[in-house]
Amino acid sequence: MVHKSWSKGFTKDTHPSVRKISETMRKKKIDNFAVWRKKAKANGRIPSEYPLLEKNGDLAELIGVVLGDGHIQKFPRTERLLIFSNSNNKVFVRRYAKLVQKFFNKEPYVYKQSKENCIRISLYQKHISKRLGVPAGPRKDLNFTVPRWILKDRAHIIRYLRGLYEAEGSYSVHAATYTHKFVFTNTNQSLLKIVVKLLKVLGFSPHYDALRVQISRKTEVANAIELLGFRKY
Repeated sequence: MVHKSWSKGFTKDTHPSVRKISETMRKKKIDNFAVWRKKAKANGRIPSEYPLLEKNGDLAELIGVVLGDGHIQKFPRTERLLIFSNSNNKVFVRRYAKLVQKFFNKEPYVYKQSKENCIRISLYQKHISKRLGVPAGPRKDLNFTVPRWILKDRAHIIRYLRGLYEAEGSYSVHAATYTHKFVFTNTNQSLLKIVVKLLKVLGFSPHYDALRVQISRKTEVANAIELLGFRKY
């Protein structure tokens, strides 16, 4: 279910009035959630510990989606995971909201960004970045590497690529020239190189520039789409 956000995408650090209240309480060292937090930990609403995530195909795919079109925000006491989707792609939202809930044992908040054609999957929890192995903050210029546990397993590589392509991939056919294109688009150069490398590991012949990785041979395009399960939910 998609909820409408009263804050229109604000957090307590970006909403003017809420930020002022938060800063005042922080200066006075007032924690008005202390009693609630203690009870929430006692009844299991807030985890008392945060174990490592199980390394499997679902996690590989989730990491790929977060790298492709996600973001992790870091706050003083917690972190926030965000995954973005086109408002029309409801099945994408259901699939990745379900995966987020599976790994973090908490239902994410799903809402439509006001006046934008965008749905956000949002979840607050501690140590998200560390457990996913994805750095918090802006990712444009970061130098990413593929986790070794993914590289060691062909099935995990496929699921990792699926996550990346579900987030930032596209398939098109130009009827006039009978040209087929399977494209991954991103501004992070290390991520583009990772996609090229892993596609070659799987036997494909991609080419790329500063913005995209592309497979153009008709047979390879069909095989790649089938192998990754692209847009098949």
